[in-house]
Amino acid sequence: MDVTESTLILGIETSCDETAAALVMGGHDIVSSVVSTQVDLHAEFGGVVPEIASRAHLEFLNPVIARAIVEAGVDESRVDAIACTVGPGLIGALLVGVSAAKSLSLAWDVPFVAVNHLEAHLYSAFMEDESLTFPLVVLLVSGGHTMLIEMQDHARYRLLGQTIDDAAGEAFDKVARYLDLGYPGGPAIDEAALLGDPEAIRFPRAILDEGLDFSFSGLKTSVMNYVRKHPDVSSADVAASFQAAVVDVLVVKARRAAREVGATGIVIGGGVAANSALREDLLDACAADGIQGFLPSRSMCTDNAAMIAAAGWFRLREAGPSGLDVGATPNLRLPLIDA
Repeated sequence: MDVTESTLILGIETSCDETAAALVMGGHDIVSSVVSTQVDLHAEFGGVVPEIASRAHLEFLNPVIARAIVEAGVDESRVDAIACTVGPGLIGALLVGVSAAKSLSLAWDVPFVAVNHLEAHLYSAFMEDESLTFPLVVLLVSGGHTMLIEMQDHARYRLLGQTIDDAAGEAFDKVARYLDLGYPGGPAIDEAALLGDPEAIRFPRAILDEGLDFSFSGLKTSVMNYVRKHPDVSSADVAASFQAAVVDVLVVKARRAAREVGATGIVIGGGVAANSALREDLLDACAADGIQGFLPSRSMCTDNAAMIAAAGWFRLREAGPSGLDVGATPNLRLPLIDA
């Protein structure tokens, strides 16, 4: 099929704890976007429970898709293709979305497009700024991933660095849980840090001066050890100092990567990209380096189906439809080039 600026893609996202559907035209024009969050369902457990997430997707996905179509003001016959997250993510949650997407593809006789969730995060920025030019360095930071990626062109990615242990978002969640700040950990740390002193405690910045890989496991342990030794310490100061350490490492490494590849700018994506300190410090760093810094809106940082539809539009244009034999892959990797 011809993929044009008028091609309308229905995106479906169920990789973790957000049930989402969206309609995107031309790879960037968001016609509708609906997200049903499961935060309240998982809050009492302090993290996502896979079984609960899968059951919630089963309950909410059809109404979410229907609402996305209604809000778009179009008939289902106007949809040109169905794009869906096939991985990475929780296998049970992924299967709900993949099954629904394939069923709609068959029922509506439109192409099915398998989308890598990580690749979709790379396209969040392009929905909000079409003027971005390659090469770009993308700092992808979430609960499951911390990666620096050189985006040379559409569908041409090179891995520059990644975490060797905990992801940044995972560290946020664990520290927030330890400090009893609530769930989800990222927003809880961000909020608490506003009342604290980021210079109160000098937590370590692991491998700050070495290469482009990250390590946050030691930082998490340092926070816990410090609180044990200083039980009366202000949680706000701990949160602010911990957040400062994470942000310092992320920004230093992203700047280094941009210099090494001659990037025109740095883009951030993933849930941690909504962090206030990271957004502010990254923009300041890019301004100082004379390159563009782009921050997707906070709604585009967290899991959503608009980014799935956008990535699906580009995938459909570049490679055509996916086969209906493509399954859910919980450990799916980002498709990379060698050099």
